[in-house]
Amino acid sequence: MTPNDRPEENLFELQNLSLMYGTVIGVNDLHLTLPKGAYALIGPNGAGKSTLIGLMTGALRPTLGSLNVLGENPRNSGPLQQRLGVCPATDLLVHGVSAQQWIVQLLRMSGWKKYEAIERTYQVLEEVGLAEARNRPIHTYSLGMRQRCKIAQAIAHRPELLILDEPFNGLDPIGRFQMSELLIQWAKSGKSLLLASHVLHEVERITDSFMLIFGGRLLASGTAGELRRLLADLPQDVIVQSKTRDQLASLLAEKPWIRAVHRDSHPDRLILTVDRPIELYESLALWASNGLVSVERITGTDGDISTLFRLLISRHRGERAYQNTGASS
Repeated sequence: MTPNDRPEENLFELQNLSLMYGTVIGVNDLHLTLPKGAYALIGPNGAGKSTLIGLMTGALRPTLGSLNVLGENPRNSGPLQQRLGVCPATDLLVHGVSAQQWIVQLLRMSGWKKYEAIERTYQVLEEVGLAEARNRPIHTYSLGMRQRCKIAQAIAHRPELLILDEPFNGLDPIGRFQMSELLIQWAKSGKSLLLASHVLHEVERITDSFMLIFGGRLLASGTAGELRRLLADLPQDVIVQSKTRDQLASLLAEKPWIRAVHRDSHPDRLILTVDRPIELYESLALWASNGLVSVERITGTDGDISTLFRLLISRHRGERAYQNTGASS
């Protein structure tokens, strides 16, 4: 049965998925169903990204719950492994073997004919910029070259789903751009992708669908637009420049959606911590139009995924999401 003959499958189906390392939580009670597509799994180091990828690839066994990848249990399905291309976060430590030899051997083990494996290996090494160094032993490569070699082996057998754990590690700026372009083209071709990273601005170039993970829990998932709308319900810092700063501060102090009002060294500036920014903006517009205050400038949080992630982590920790602006009360 070819991939085109299979009934439509979800990319991932997670039900009550948990994994414990003794008393340490790896991932905790994850519930998620995703159709085929390109996704980014975002989280800081230790958030649970690599653990979740280990579960998705069958390298780890869940403590509780269930997981299907492309309709199959990754722990019980040998054929599924042929449909996956995996680039782990661990360094590539292969001694005495060239990139050409290594990838050809992997393809041969996957059932490719020798001449096809040689041709395909050259093609993928050229795609990642290693064609000229293909006959050098891998252990002589720089970290960035080893990272590109891992990407090459992950895509060599033309998998349906590419799973990458921190693929930008060790790459210089040019290498990062080239890798982003390769993954953008992969996603545009209609193939599925899961990209785990903490490099937020780079993954935003590749996909518009995100899962945010922290402390082994899924904080949020959705498109960039859907996640940004969560900002309306999360505490944010807003800087207001006003020549009537004291009058404005008095008006704001009465509002239940204002958590804090800070004055810094600038005589016309207030730094506000706000629960519902939309109400702040509406109130400022009303007060200014009625001549109660003057408002010269409003600067809110930048609204990108990095900001959202910081705010979601703050809420998860029970902290106030206040940026370090150097303000004093």
